[in-house]
Amino acid sequence: MKKRRFGSQEIPRDKPRHEEIDEAGLLAYLATISRPESIREIARGLSLRHWGRRALPKLLKLLIRRGDVEENHDRYRLAGQRPAPKTAPRAESPAAKRPASAHRPPSQSSSASKHDPNLISGRLVAHRDGYGFVVPDHPVRGMEGDLFISPDAMGDALHGDKVLARIGRRRPDARFEGRIEKILERANPTVVGLFRYGPHGNVVLPYETRIAHEIIIPPGAELTPELQQKLGAASGELPRANRRLRLPELDGAVVNVELTRFPHAGVAPAGRVVEILGRHGEMGVDVEIVIRKHHLPHVFDEQVLAQARAVAHPVAESDLRGRRDFRHLPIVTIDGETAKDFDDAVYVAPRPDGGNELQVHIADVAHYVHRGSALDAEARLRGTSVYFPDRAVPMLPEELSNGICSLNPRVDRLVMSAILQLDSSAKVLSAEFTPGVIRSAERMTYTNVNKVLESDPAMTDRYSSLAGHFRHMRDLALALNKRRVARGSIDFDLPEPVIEFDPMGRMIGISRSERNIAHRIIEEFMLAANEAVAGYLERRKIPSLHRVHEKPDPKKVLEFEELARAFGYSLGVEDLSERRVTVRHGQVRAPGRGRHARMRPMEISLPPDEIDIRPQHYQRLTAQIAGKPEERIVSYLMLRSLKQARYAAESLGHFALAAPEYTHFTSPIRRYPDLIVHRALKWALENPSAKNGPYREVELQEIASETSEAERRADAAERELMDWKTAQYMEGHLGEEYEALIISVQKFGFFVELIDVFVEGLVPIDRLEAAFGGHFSYRESGHAIVAESPRSRRTRGSSADSRREFTLGEKVRVRAERIDPLRNRVEFSVVP
Repeated sequence: MKKRRFGSQEIPRDKPRHEEIDEAGLLAYLATISRPESIREIARGLSLRHWGRRALPKLLKLLIRRGDVEENHDRYRLAGQRPAPKTAPRAESPAAKRPASAHRPPSQSSSASKHDPNLISGRLVAHRDGYGFVVPDHPVRGMEGDLFISPDAMGDALHGDKVLARIGRRRPDARFEGRIEKILERANPTVVGLFRYGPHGNVVLPYETRIAHEIIIPPGAELTPELQQKLGAASGELPRANRRLRLPELDGAVVNVELTRFPHAGVAPAGRVVEILGRHGEMGVDVEIVIRKHHLPHVFDEQVLAQARAVAHPVAESDLRGRRDFRHLPIVTIDGETAKDFDDAVYVAPRPDGGNELQVHIADVAHYVHRGSALDAEARLRGTSVYFPDRAVPMLPEELSNGICSLNPRVDRLVMSAILQLDSSAKVLSAEFTPGVIRSAERMTYTNVNKVLESDPAMTDRYSSLAGHFRHMRDLALALNKRRVARGSIDFDLPEPVIEFDPMGRMIGISRSERNIAHRIIEEFMLAANEAVAGYLERRKIPSLHRVHEKPDPKKVLEFEELARAFGYSLGVEDLSERRVTVRHGQVRAPGRGRHARMRPMEISLPPDEIDIRPQHYQRLTAQIAGKPEERIVSYLMLRSLKQARYAAESLGHFALAAPEYTHFTSPIRRYPDLIVHRALKWALENPSAKNGPYREVELQEIASETSEAERRADAAERELMDWKTAQYMEGHLGEEYEALIISVQKFGFFVELIDVFVEGLVPIDRLEAAFGGHFSYRESGHAIVAESPRSRRTRGSSADSRREFTLGEKVRVRAERIDPLRNRVEFSVVP
């Protein structure tokens, strides 16, 4: 006798039932259907007979009153469940195309938070172990950090959802704990995962480990249009005789699923397959997974492509009206070897007074992408281009990004130009901005410019007409950097991993990125242009987007100081100490006597409310550690103590650059905020006496929030794919030994960075115990993993060296042991 299991019930298919279906079993069954069903169809699907079938209407009415089930013309389905269409969508579903904010439950809003001070709205960051944190949309007075949500307080929310949460008690660690009250916006219209046939139905196992649910795929909902055509099931419903059919294209395949029902009242979410991406491990599938996991828009619709083709025509004489002609100058682009979209071109000319004229020419994307057009809407949706080791997801179609907007060599291109006059110390005397036209003399790379400046014979001969210009650029860049450092600007030259491929596209190594003087040239010139544009718009009081970097939180500074002391360093900030605060109505037991101890008032440690922290504190420490073995680790810790830069509608300054105002102007091909700044600048030049601008502040605030989130999303996707590629590479090197540096110590082990190969990984604490034969624990005071002595543990037979400890910055020899498939992380063991 075959059975189907729903909730706590096992339902025979071939034998009459003698008990009623319960609520959980009925809800579970309704989650598997792709369309509303009548009572008779539900009873047949559940194999209910006789009096068991007669109890079904009463149970349905109960669930309708509770809001779990909807009725429409005597047919029933789960509340909020979207019906599956008769044919599956194209490769990228409309749900995947819309931003996450479009998936908002209709009856829920954040207005309640305006009336109740204990309700906050924010984004949920879930953990794979079931708990999560709500990151508030706005700072909450009296609450440090994020709101902790325990597993039983998560409700039906998924990772990334925008939620309304209620603040509850303060925990002993000073963090507040709360509960999710409402889901305001769903962040996962689609989920990418592995498709599995199962004994009780089809499911998809999400790659996002922070989504703890399996996705139920009702019969027929697994069919893409291609599979429908193959099976002759154009209606999207499999014949009953074929419902147990296992398709080789699906079983174990990586698929993208559109959710037709989100989790509710303990019932798992349901969905339908919209794409089959391939098999795990096939070339290119990892990129496809990351793109969909992070909901990166990656398909341009036909209207956007048509607009791109319509505007991507060669520069005509009519396009040059009102533009300054720079085509006679030896202007060049300097980019990486693999770059295809060239936003910026530069030129430096000496002045008679010993100073220089710096010209920074930026692609005039605003000339081609008009506000309110389909191209503009798509660029705003994407927010930024995303760059993977072997592929890019551009913000604009290639007709623009690699074509008419890209400052390709020896062709006419429209630009917005910033012309800066500087004295001999690189102080900006004046700045002028104008639409222009250029014809790039050469497409240079960082490597070749550096070789010319190092007097490489071949490169110097090849670019003999430009060598003098490159020397002028170098001298000016060094002077600009000197001036920037003098005001307190911080430089973190942290290397990044670079994947090396052979001609067949296979990974052959992972190396550290190398910076040379050519990188410094472009960096300094772009910083100067961005500051000049920001200053001009601020003086004109033209509303625009700003790139802001606020002062670090005192708590983060205090945490860094504790870590830096392990290396003998300090930021030198005065009055940096914790405050002890007694929690009203809070009590804890006095230490030493367990549950028999007396209760005493709860005290928590808080950082000072305000500290006099300046970029010069970081700059001085950066100079102290330069060239030291611990430079990499301390620089990384310093970076973690700083806030993340973001976009804002108001000018809040840039802490790391020690700049009163700053913006992004130099990359409009790949960053939407730069396009906004171009429009504001062009409007200001066309309206020299006006003081408003093309954008209202409320719209700028929305764009700032959207693009900041898009930037974080792109960064997370790029990091994850790099981790994935690293794991794939190291999978072929398991068992090999390496010299490594401990770069982070946690309660569960420590992270190392290999010295010869730029790879990071974890040494779990249990591998230390296996290698050394004893018990190890985390010592918070010294941020170390230490071996406990047998005496302190009161155990027998422990052979761990009681003096052995592993500290931040220590060199160790490790062996690559395994790849953690859930985190795409390399795990190592220490070689004794």
